[in-house]
Amino acid sequence: MFSGEVTIAFMEWWTLSKSAYIATQSAGDPERKVLPSRKTLPVSQIPPNTPTPEILAADPYTSEAFEIRTKLKCAPLSFRDIAEGGLPSRKPIRDPESSATEPTLTETSETTLQPGIIEMTFCSFALHLVENPSELFALLWELSTKCRWLIVLAPHKKPEIKDGWGWTKWDANTWSECPMTQSDGEFLQDRVHCRIYRSLNCA
Repeated sequence: MFSGEVTIAFMEWWTLSKSAYIATQSAGDPERKVLPSRKTLPVSQIPPNTPTPEILAADPYTSEAFEIRTKLKCAPLSFRDIAEGGLPSRKPIRDPESSATEPTLTETSETTLQPGIIEMTFCSFALHLVENPSELFALLWELSTKCRWLIVLAPHKKPEIKDGWGWTKWDANTWSECPMTQSDGEFLQDRVHCRIYRSLNCA
């Protein structure tokens, strides 16, 4: 379940990673022109036949702008709607780069993905706006029953997610569980904080 900026970044990463795989496979072609190497960040490589992930989006204020920008559907759901059990439709959504016959991840991974479970939710510059602890708990607990991973992007260290709210904090450096108060293993880029949590209610 993605937000607008995260969706754009993900789609760009997905396309770039597929192109990187094709470029690697073609590197041995003697007819291919070899360009001078330069320092770049490492890019993941995704085979072209990899199923396209299913993208769900929700925003009560900018759903129309999201759809115009990404060409994907966005449900006008609020945090309260989600806390009360609402979720975007699970109808398969394909990214603009995929073909009409290209399968989605949920269509090809029935043995590894639990029905109804969202693999990862990104909450971008929004969760810290929920100031009422009771409302924040209700939202996070409901998400923990339906989503395996939670990625929080925020301009500071808030909100404070507490033990007993359905989540454990995850250290991205050691890729292991860590205390909720630990800052090691978080990402900080241009004053944007990125924190990872794993659900205790979705095995």
